[in-house]
Amino acid sequence: MSVSLDINDEEPRWGDLDPLARAAIDATLVHLGHDPACFEVSLLACNDTRIKGLNGQFRAKDKPTNVLSWPAWDLSPESPGGTPDAPETGTPDDPEALGDIALAYETCAREADEQGKRFADHVTHLIIHSTLHLLGFDHETDEDALLMEKTEVLVLAQMGIADPYADDHDAAPLGVTAVD
Repeated sequence: MSVSLDINDEEPRWGDLDPLARAAIDATLVHLGHDPACFEVSLLACNDTRIKGLNGQFRAKDKPTNVLSWPAWDLSPESPGGTPDAPETGTPDDPEALGDIALAYETCAREADEQGKRFADHVTHLIIHSTLHLLGFDHETDEDALLMEKTEVLVLAQMGIADPYADDHDAAPLGVTAVD
């Protein structure tokens, strides 16, 4: 079974985001040893205007970003580079909420184009990255960033997607932030 996924389709240019988002979230959860059917995630498929407002409200940044995440729980590790705590696990009949994700169409499309990446691959990477934030991963320290990047690359490889960091370490950083 798959994650319980609630998508709010505010931006019609996203099309049917469900299969891509579900695959990315499921792959991340399975890689970390969790049953996806025991969790739920809400995803806002929006545009730059909407995410700019959210970025201003929650991060005091007056600009759009590619993706934001709001974890339901603080699972962050005690020490830099440590493994986050495991989330509470629900059941397929009563899944545990991991949190919320918001994706901005224009920023994601522009980044994919600038980085010469397939749009679907870039968005998959961003959803994996954001799901890891929901699971307590972050990139606040070099050690934490290394663990998060390594985990992203492993999940992407399992999905047949190339390492997004391999060719261009000068690419714009991901805008995903765990917002308390």
